[in-house]
Amino acid sequence: MPDESVKVAVRVRPFNQREKDRSAKLIIKMQGQMTTIANPETPNEEPKSFSFDYSYWSHDGFQEKSDGVLEPAGGSSYASQRRVFEDLGQGVLDNAFEGYNCSLFAYGQTGSGKSYSMVGYGQNKGIVPITCDEMFKTMDKNADPNKRFEVTFSMLEIYNEQVRDLLSKDNPKGGLNVRQNPKLGLFYVENLKRVPVGSYAEIEKRTDQGTASRTVASTNMNATSSRAHTVVTITFDQIIKSESGSETKKSSVMNLVDLAGSERADSTGATGDRLKEGANINKSLSALGNVISALADLSMGTKKKIMVPYRDSVLTKLLQNALGGNSKTIMIAALSPADINYDETLSTLRYADRAKKIKNKAVVNENPLDKLIRELKEENERLKKAMEGGGVVMQEGAGLTPEELDKMRKQMEEDIRAQLMANQAMIAENAQSWDDKLAEARTETEKIDVGGADNSRKSKEAYLINLNEDPMLSGVICHFLNSGETSVGRKDASPVPNICLSGLSIQKQHAVIFNKKGVIEIESVSGSGSKTKINGIPLTGRKALCHKDRILFGSNHMYVLMNPLKPETADNSLPKEITWEYAQKEIAQVKGFATGSAGLSKEQQIVQEQVLEILPMVSEVNAVSEELNKQKSFEVVLISAAAQEGGDITQSHASKSKGLVHITRVTVKMKNLLNGNTWLWERGKFITRRYLIQELYQKFLDGENISNIPKEQDPFWEPTEDVLIGTSNLFLQSLSYCLDFEDTLNISDYKGQEEGHLKVKLEPCDNKGKPIDEEAFVDDPHDLLNKPYHFKLTVENANIHKSRFSKGIMVKYSVKNNGKVEEVKTPTVKNTLTPTFNHAKVISIPKLKQENLDFFESGCITLSIYGIQEDTMPDPKLLKLNTRELREASMYQDLRALTINQELRQMENMENSTANASGRRATMFGNEIASDTSHLKTEVVLLQRKYERLQQKERRMQQICEEWSKKPDGEKQFEPFYRAVSAVANSTGTRLKTRVQMLNQDGKHAGDGDTISLFIFDENEHELAQEASQNNGVVDYHKVAHHHYPDLQLSKAKTDSVIEEKDGTQGDQDSFGSVDLEPYMNADPEDSADRSKRFTQNGNRTGLLSDINTKREVIKPARNAVSEYSANKKTPSKSNGKRPSSADNNKTESSACVVQ
Repeated sequence: MPDESVKVAVRVRPFNQREKDRSAKLIIKMQGQMTTIANPETPNEEPKSFSFDYSYWSHDGFQEKSDGVLEPAGGSSYASQRRVFEDLGQGVLDNAFEGYNCSLFAYGQTGSGKSYSMVGYGQNKGIVPITCDEMFKTMDKNADPNKRFEVTFSMLEIYNEQVRDLLSKDNPKGGLNVRQNPKLGLFYVENLKRVPVGSYAEIEKRTDQGTASRTVASTNMNATSSRAHTVVTITFDQIIKSESGSETKKSSVMNLVDLAGSERADSTGATGDRLKEGANINKSLSALGNVISALADLSMGTKKKIMVPYRDSVLTKLLQNALGGNSKTIMIAALSPADINYDETLSTLRYADRAKKIKNKAVVNENPLDKLIRELKEENERLKKAMEGGGVVMQEGAGLTPEELDKMRKQMEEDIRAQLMANQAMIAENAQSWDDKLAEARTETEKIDVGGADNSRKSKEAYLINLNEDPMLSGVICHFLNSGETSVGRKDASPVPNICLSGLSIQKQHAVIFNKKGVIEIESVSGSGSKTKINGIPLTGRKALCHKDRILFGSNHMYVLMNPLKPETADNSLPKEITWEYAQKEIAQVKGFATGSAGLSKEQQIVQEQVLEILPMVSEVNAVSEELNKQKSFEVVLISAAAQEGGDITQSHASKSKGLVHITRVTVKMKNLLNGNTWLWERGKFITRRYLIQELYQKFLDGENISNIPKEQDPFWEPTEDVLIGTSNLFLQSLSYCLDFEDTLNISDYKGQEEGHLKVKLEPCDNKGKPIDEEAFVDDPHDLLNKPYHFKLTVENANIHKSRFSKGIMVKYSVKNNGKVEEVKTPTVKNTLTPTFNHAKVISIPKLKQENLDFFESGCITLSIYGIQEDTMPDPKLLKLNTRELREASMYQDLRALTINQELRQMENMENSTANASGRRATMFGNEIASDTSHLKTEVVLLQRKYERLQQKERRMQQICEEWSKKPDGEKQFEPFYRAVSAVANSTGTRLKTRVQMLNQDGKHAGDGDTISLFIFDENEHELAQEASQNNGVVDYHKVAHHHYPDLQLSKAKTDSVIEEKDGTQGDQDSFGSVDLEPYMNADPEDSADRSKRFTQNGNRTGLLSDINTKREVIKPARNAVSEYSANKKTPSKSNGKRPSSADNNKTESSACVVQ
């Protein structure tokens, strides 16, 4: 038969509730065989297109029939379950009857609809049950007396590279062995139970048995069902009797595989974990991807020599025949339609696109029965001789050590022995008649009680029904509550409880449920220390239960009480169907986490989902820590954007719009309960560790000694690392004006609590770090654009509150220096809580751009303060406590510290009551205060600079007015006076340098003189500026002497000298918005006075404004004269200057207001 490509279908499901809550957008479109996906981040980009054998649109366009079956609405292209079967399942069935091996596997991320397509829900049965049903219907129609059928059924699960037989109660430790048939080269599962079945009803019951087994195992072992692969194998044999009486068997093996969720391993962020490689998360899927890629390359002929890595995982071993051998294979890829799953959906499409390039060569499996038996017996004889000789290993073992030779010999003997047993079993099966085997299997099938099968009792009796994160596993286990008492506990208890549970935090005698005429109550067993939650609230004492109450036994046995005798007791606000997600949200709400999505941004919704996902995992890991006495505790920690590292001076608002800013991170804090050391794990790292912790716990349950494992292999152990004490945000507004900035910043931890103070300094400088003089101050930050800019950040010292950080303290931050991101770290200062760093770093921007100015104005550099942790010896008293007692003691200490902090905050709030009365905020986060304080200090310096300039402008205006007033009336010409006043009023001032000659004691000039800066307000500013530019920036003093006012002392551009109070304490720390001087200068005097009154508590700022308002009165006569002259003068003289325009008049009036 010629090569045949793997058939690939894709199917997109409707939005689920989670996606509806987040207002998800549709990104998938289908037309014929074509499927396109649009990137929500780049809506203008052309969507990516893929072509498959089938593209099934099941997103919308359906209607529900009276029996619950979904069918296409009129004119829609909805693909129903029946249509999918007719295209895919019917082909599998037809190939099976022809004698071909068939494989159908479903791939996609968790929740994408794999199980719906494969198994289905309710009346909407999937491919597997329909295929099985149709197979037996076809068999029943057989009228050929010389043809009979034999069908066997097996069901296994692969989890953590271990194979579990779902039809057997007893699975060996470590799972079933996977061996290779030396003759055929194919892999098989040793001792896997293969059950003869004679009807679809028997397959359905065996499937329910396997599903129940999965549910119990996933609950007891804390296994995540979405990480497990389920393989259903149906062996379909047709025995045909010829006219001569010989029998020929036409055999077909149908593998129906529901793969684990295909979440990308890198999306969880587990990079950097030392134990990541040891975890088997997604190992099988990664290996499957490698196998598919290798087979695709082979099929296309792109590479000649390719080793297909079937041996890399258990899954690929078992699918070897399906993927690269004698099988007709179909793959169905399940797609999420939502934009929030874009990356995973695109990954699935690419995976499927690769798979369709694989070509298989299927042949009909038809052999005479007597030949098969003869070959099995001959092979057994050869295997026995090989075991007796053992010389094969010796001949091929050149260069091996004796130990390696011995190991190889033992492995070969084990494989040969296993093959002998398998062959012998096949011979024995063929010796027993099919009818006898089927009768035995049916007897066993009838005895199976998977729980919940008796639906008639459910309408008459109260019962518990299980919940599982996998919807396929919810409602599988049912425990009826008989009248009287029903005990709950472990099976090793005496007497054995009525309901036997096992796993985390389940005690021998856990709880007792009382049923008195339909009134249900529950009580924990006294003294057992058992953990039980009712509707998310820990059970204390005896409690009455209502219909639909949620009960959590231990860490993950979740049940819902259904009481048909008292349905009226149910809370009316409950949903019609209680789901796992609802129960977990309820637990999260009790713990204080918000679960509603109304009003949340997209980023906040993502964080909320991650919290809800990780909370039960943290509870589980804490339970394992207690049971194994690992002396560690875990808690969820949210790191806000403001508390994260990574401030970058080149970030801008534009970069924020591109998503390049921090969002709240969900992390898990692990704490050593003996010495207080802590570690913060990223979400992905914690998920990996939790997986390894599950493995460790399973070994413990299997009876292995885990106390002697090396610490490097212990998922609870972590080498000491620097711990983040807190962060300080250094705001950069002063750099926009070339001002120095020195401040003491609060150090806040991720909870916003103060951990200490950090003193830092910002200084504009040259490229070598030399501070530039104060003359570099600019009024308009835009004057700095397109020029090189350098500043120096000096971390001076710190003051840390908690003594446990005294072992060593350092500061880290990141900036972009000369176009490259640079991580900066101060030296570590040890054995002190008041470290002095004096660490300076020059940061250069080759060409200042607008985005840099934007960041100066509203951004910050985040300084992260780290403490050194060491493995110190704990208090001997603590060594006597177990993990639970240590956790309780730690929680008490944390609660006490929290109470003290709350009391301190209450005292602060009382002190701020005056501020509240004036409309100011009393409760603020540390970063808000730091930002507002920084801005306030910078504004005060700017006000100081403007005040100095206004002083000189006012003095110049006074000069002009005095000169004019001293002139005789005959010489008082208004036009020259008007021009002079207008020039000063309209001028923003030109800063020029000049040299002042100093006199010695003899009255003679000494040296070249001192260089000073003056603001020039005059008609000839432009000419003086040109002269200065031609004379190295200096102008002749005699030309500007009348602008020199020695009695006006200019202040230095230092923020601390402006803000600092007389007693040396820090000034006002409260929050103010950005205040410019213009509103105060342009406003009416009454409004301005009113504003000044509102800011009476602002110290220096109020003083400056008050001074400015007072000096208005000095030049009021000049202003009035100018205003009167401007109003009455209709035709100004053209002599001595040009005629002012109306715009000039407006400017004059406005400027006159400015200089008030």
